Amino acid sequence: MPLSMSGNKQEPKSDFHNHFGKKIIMTIVGILLVYGVFYVGTLIRNNVKKYDFIGKADRMERTIIINGFGKVTGNNDIAMTIIGYSNTDKDVAKAQAANKKVMDQIYAELKKIGVADKDLQSNYSIYPDYNYTEAKGQELRGYRVSNSLTVKIRDLSKISDVLGLAGKYGATEVSGLSFTIDDPENLKAQARDKALADLKVKANRLANALGVRLGGIISYNEYEGGIDLYQQKVYMGAEMGGGDGPAAISGGSKDVTMNVSVTYEVLQ
Repeated sequence: MPLSMSGNKQEPKSDFHNHFGKKIIMTIVGILLVYGVFYVGTLIRNNVKKYDFIGKADRMERTIIINGFGKVTGNNDIAMTIIGYSNTDKDVAKAQAANKKVMDQIYAELKKIGVADKDLQSNYSIYPDYNYTEAKGQELRGYRVSNSLTVKIRDLSKISDVLGLAGKYGATEVSGLSFTIDDPENLKAQARDKALADLKVKANRLANALGVRLGGIISYNEYEGGIDLYQQKVYMGAEMGGGDGPAAISGGSKDVTMNVSVTYEVLQ
């Protein structure tokens, strides 16, 4: 048999592979043994901790809920009313034309008074109008056109002028006046501040009375409410066939309220 260049015989490949495979197996076994030791240790530790709590009730989170209330009163600075006209005709086009003539006049006058487009909202509908009799049953009278304008009056001194348009142009539908605050967000913020101040006073008093300290805030909730005071509904004489607007109108005021609720952690 010929000799290698080094003068030594080559190791058979099968022996080399067997030796390498044994090393891999031993390494894997060693890793598994290490993991096994850690796993058993963890089980022992957990069982010891469980033993410490046997017969003991679960610890409940110590919390307390405190509520606060705030109220701010603001004067109503916006008046709202609805002026409309409804008519019926068997010819839809004629009904629409007659309705448009009345409402265009009212709209033009509102613009002269100073009501902006953003403060006008239209509501327009057309539907068949039926009449029912025992002799003829249901009979089509014509088509009813209903058109109304929701008017927001920012200058309260113009209320009588706006309501007077109903009698001037023969509007058939006039709602009462309602009053509100145009931008209540500032009042809501003030009411919230008052509610939080009220809550802090209550929290300090209650903590002192119970002999505990209050920790961090667990949760916070708030909800608002409003009560209208002296909110009048004034009906025009035009609804009865004509007349001037009311001599005096009081917009009244509104209470903006805020309720807050805070859940505190209770410390020893």
